[in-house]
Amino acid sequence: MAEKTKISERLDENIAHMEELFHTCDDIKKKRMNLGKNRDVACYLTFIEVSVDMGNSALLEVLKYLRGLEREEILRVLEQNALGTSDATYFTTIEEAGDGLLTGEAIFFVDGFAKAVKIPDDGYPNMGINEADSEKVVRGSNEGFGDSVKQNAALIRKRIRSPQVKVKEKKMGVRSNTNVYLVYMEGIVYPELVAKIEERLEGFEIDGVLDSGVIEQLSEEKWYSPFPQFQTTERPDRAAMSILDGRVVVLSDNSPIALILPTDYNSFIKTSDDYYNRWEIASFERLLRYFASFFAMTLPGLYLAVTNFHTQILPTTLLLSFADARSGVPFPAVIEVIIMELSFELLREAGVRLPGAMGNTIGIVGGLIIGQAAVEANLVSPIVVIVISFTALCSFAVPNEEFATAFRLLKFFFIGICAWLGFFGFLAGLLAVLIHLSHLKSFGVPYLMPYVAADLNDYEDERDFLWRQPLRLLWKRPIYAKKNNRRKLRMKQ
Repeated sequence: MAEKTKISERLDENIAHMEELFHTCDDIKKKRMNLGKNRDVACYLTFIEVSVDMGNSALLEVLKYLRGLEREEILRVLEQNALGTSDATYFTTIEEAGDGLLTGEAIFFVDGFAKAVKIPDDGYPNMGINEADSEKVVRGSNEGFGDSVKQNAALIRKRIRSPQVKVKEKKMGVRSNTNVYLVYMEGIVYPELVAKIEERLEGFEIDGVLDSGVIEQLSEEKWYSPFPQFQTTERPDRAAMSILDGRVVVLSDNSPIALILPTDYNSFIKTSDDYYNRWEIASFERLLRYFASFFAMTLPGLYLAVTNFHTQILPTTLLLSFADARSGVPFPAVIEVIIMELSFELLREAGVRLPGAMGNTIGIVGGLIIGQAAVEANLVSPIVVIVISFTALCSFAVPNEEFATAFRLLKFFFIGICAWLGFFGFLAGLLAVLIHLSHLKSFGVPYLMPYVAADLNDYEDERDFLWRQPLRLLWKRPIYAKKNNRRKLRMKQ
């Protein structure tokens, strides 16, 4: 590692080093000025153009304050950190000052003072607090994470106003120097979990971390699995809920998506408003999502297994209806299903990529027109259109988009194995998926928790899985929390 350059008391030397570090950077403004009562104190201010507001900010107040002091008073104020701004940071090397400048703040040098001062300001422009685009809820907050990691951490603190909420900052990306926060609740989270996450994050080096998805992919233990081992969310209330359960939230600068870990299959099926609504409707909707996740993966394959190999299990009238619908279709059933599935996936992708209202329009109108035209042209049968449409509805019912993609991919695996082996292939594929899930772990937590290892938490996690018991009975935190601190609810008599 190259030796760092110490900041000198001589201003000209510091300016030369900063000019060398940021040469050919026309977006970085560099201003020489003289401050003090007698304008005899040479200073140097540098900042990224759009990140600092010189008209009305803490920086302007600091400069006005220093303009009215004698030279000795200015040096004494700097030495005593008495600038009147709480977020002023002092750097002793040119490299640290350069990193501070790249966070979007102003860097201030004074002749005769052997440190650089970072003075807080507006910082980089960002989109602010947005409404959550995914994970829509009927009841609950509509706030979503933004692009600023500091704002996102503040949104969590807004919901958990406790000094036990700890935030650890890390720099990731050799060249991007992205701020990454680990947010957790001290006393509830296992310290070993935090240490293991930090170790996993330090287990790779990469040029730039531009989104939390980079961290997720490089930190997963079973990277080849289609099932995500990190849960994602853009909802601050979901992140806060997870922290109260003893989990860790990873926030990345420039990304509105937070990572929650450890996680399991059941956590992906839950939504925030499961706990805001009454237990009867919450349980009903959760059961619907479980069925949806199953059929999103298996329904087209199951249709092929029944119609190609096991027609005897269908009533005669239904079988005759299927046969009549397929009359005149020139393709085998498996080609028919694949054509429609690929068509729908193309429509989904086009709808995502096209802007605004146009994307919504092509998803609805395109599906109707293509499906109707394909049926009228005898390219596919009406029953296949119904099967594919129902499969798509099931995939949309899975709350987490990243989790739903696993079922979208496995759907093609089931189409292939069921077209080859029929119902035996369906069972073999289902067994293969279950075996794979049983081998998955997220930072030591079994992926199929609480279907497995429920006894580790005295079967308390079973109160909140396939159905959600009344809130007054969910008095214990899940398996993620420290064993001696799992009580979260006490009813007062």
